[in-house]
Amino acid sequence: MTKKIGEACEQCPLESRRDFMRDATVAVAGVVAALGIGSADARAMTWRLVKPVRSEDEEHSYPIPASDDAMIDKQNQVIIVRWQGKAYGFNLSCPHQNTALHWHPEDSQFQCPKHHSRYQPDGVFISGRATRSMDRFGVRRDGDNIVVDVDKYYRQDQNAAEWTAAFLTL
Repeated sequence: MTKKIGEACEQCPLESRRDFMRDATVAVAGVVAALGIGSADARAMTWRLVKPVRSEDEEHSYPIPASDDAMIDKQNQVIIVRWQGKAYGFNLSCPHQNTALHWHPEDSQFQCPKHHSRYQPDGVFISGRATRSMDRFGVRRDGDNIVVDVDKYYRQDQNAAEWTAAFLTL
């Protein structure tokens, strides 16, 4: 059976591109609402690639973002996030199978491209194959910089107290 362009697929629940766009918009709005993120907050969160302003041994120093933002340092496998008055340092790899996480600004969350595990901006696990939240690094403030210590590596399931405390209040 050959389908002509424009014919509805009998196995597809959506009949048009308009139906798809409507349903996709509703789904994204639902995720944002479920996470308690207002639409202004979701639009405000951006990301960019960075390099540390200083590195010594296992410590890497980055400017604290002026607003909610995600910064990714691919070379050192670090993600720096400012979110709702706090700053975090995360491992770039998904805790499930070590695939580099991607930031999805349209729904303000990190996602693993391999198995689609999803995480809030503070690293908390939302859904997917992973069994824990994103791994955090120890952080400290040095003036206007956040210093990420990649030697201090905390997994939520093994170092719960350290993981929970691994952030800066701004």
